[in-house]
Amino acid sequence: MTGGSSGIGLETARQLVAAGYDVVLTARREPELRLAAESIGARAVAGDCTDATSFAAVVEASGSVDLVVHAAGVMAGTFVRKERLADFEAVVRTNLTSAFVVASASLPAMGPGGRFVFVSSSSSHAPQPGLSAYSASKAGLNAFAGAFAKEVERDGIAVHVITTGPVETPMLDDVRFPMRTLSVGDVAAAVCWLDTLPANVVLGEIEVSSVESGPFAPELFVPSAARALGRTERQH
Repeated sequence: MTGGSSGIGLETARQLVAAGYDVVLTARREPELRLAAESIGARAVAGDCTDATSFAAVVEASGSVDLVVHAAGVMAGTFVRKERLADFEAVVRTNLTSAFVVASASLPAMGPGGRFVFVSSSSSHAPQPGLSAYSASKAGLNAFAGAFAKEVERDGIAVHVITTGPVETPMLDDVRFPMRTLSVGDVAAAVCWLDTLPANVVLGEIEVSSVESGPFAPELFVPSAARALGRTERQH
């Protein structure tokens, strides 16, 4: 479980532990990771999923691998006219290159019936101005997963992408408008459900977003940046 110290990664791990899985959390910051793992009864192995050597050590410490959930990622960047190349490349490395690193390192430890789940974003299909690096990296992640799925189908390994709408995490702090959001629990439940599918079922991508109206619509989420601007209601 990458991105395991907080957010979607930690909540997914919590649900998997509750379902009886032996879960290994990984993230770069070891103190936070260990506290997170202890809080849910998981194992912790610190590592960098953008670095091949570091992540290979994570896999080696984990043992055999049946399910990989790649939830690590950042939503960062600015408008192209303002962005530095180094910052653009850093976002792509965290969100896209990491998917290759994780897949490549995990494959030798996974047998038939294994499964990869990559957590993506609706920005992969609806690119956001001002977030070109993020949008491009998530579109690339979806394409990578689609190609990877065709490569490993012959090995009995399934590959899925969960493309989510906005999820209520600190990643949205800089967004300047209110929105309906999913909870991390909603996304985690979708991940756990995917691992109940029969091994012969192909489901490349599922899109998950919050309902906008009706009895099950959540309260409007107001990010801190939107609140600072006085934007506490949905604009029409």
